[in-house]
Amino acid sequence: MKVLLLYDYPPSPGGLATQGQLLHKGLEEMGVEVFSVNFEAAQEKEWYYRWFEPDVVVGVGYWGHTSHLVLHPQRYGITAIPWLVADGYMANYGEILDRLPLILVTSSWVKKVYVRDGLKGDNIEVLHVGCDTDSFVPRDRKDPKVVAVREALGVAEDQIMILTVGGDAASKGAQEVMQALAINDPQAPDWKYVCKVWPQARTEQQNMADIQLASNLGIDKSVIYSTGKVSRNFMPYLLAACDIYAAPSRLEGFGMIQVEANACEKPVIGIKAMGMLDTMVHGKTAFLADVAQEIRLREAVLGDESGYEAGHKHTFKRSRIVDYRASVHDIANYLMDLMKDAGLRERMGKEGRKRVVENFDYRVVAKKFVNIVSKRLGIS
Repeated sequence: MKVLLLYDYPPSPGGLATQGQLLHKGLEEMGVEVFSVNFEAAQEKEWYYRWFEPDVVVGVGYWGHTSHLVLHPQRYGITAIPWLVADGYMANYGEILDRLPLILVTSSWVKKVYVRDGLKGDNIEVLHVGCDTDSFVPRDRKDPKVVAVREALGVAEDQIMILTVGGDAASKGAQEVMQALAINDPQAPDWKYVCKVWPQARTEQQNMADIQLASNLGIDKSVIYSTGKVSRNFMPYLLAACDIYAAPSRLEGFGMIQVEANACEKPVIGIKAMGMLDTMVHGKTAFLADVAQEIRLREAVLGDESGYEAGHKHTFKRSRIVDYRASVHDIANYLMDLMKDAGLRERMGKEGRKRVVENFDYRVVAKKFVNIVSKRLGIS
């Protein structure tokens, strides 16, 4: 099997790039002929098509990347397999995607979203995102690199460190976590809540709103916002430095960092919805808060990413869920249980590590990919 991977290459620290990079790594270790190229690099993609002659071109992205991931390789007669996350309303790419022999998606929930938006679904297979379980491993709290992370963040050795990581924190449920921590604060052990966000103009206003919320709740001295850039090399140590990883996300098609946290033997606070129903086991590897609210829309504004003119308004026949809010009281109860019981944190962390190694290790994912392609397309 000869595979050409299209993603954000060379890989940035983002989730989609890591998703592609780890599939490449797994396939290469299996002995599969594989190359990677940037999904937007038209000339370089064509260069690979001509001399490498791949059996399949696998593109990592979302439906809005269809022209780069599907239509471009099809122009050269090559089988395209998009590996998609869900992001907004699919709009008018349905016919193109339905005609494909195979579509990969990152979770059962993502498949449901595409079927909701009009795809038949009989060509869709779930392929979870891989995790580098050689890098994301349990580490001793006294490891100098772990100690240095906590010191740099201003978290004392005897404080419980709760962590949320994302492009912004609110989309990962940080506002709900803050409200829960404010409820718990009078009875909880000494704690610090660290939100590690990516510096970008579009999230500056959201970060300010989150920090203002912490102030209004009276917990601002215990909330730390870290907004600097970091590489993937730093992430295993950041996760190792925390005691609890909390991300009851408002929208989550897989939950890569939740899985990485489990791989580091950290218990997770999540939400009982979306991709986390695939990746987390409630009460065993994570505590999943119930859904308290579903945010619904009847109308969406679409643009050229959907094949429409800018500002095109689309009205749905029925309102549809666009994101979720987790129960603050559930989060508060689960956080308190974990904050007060080191043994519980350890047991759930170990169960999480075991599940990740068995199901989401990048080598396991690469083997699943080969099996799916062989079964669906007859390519070996």
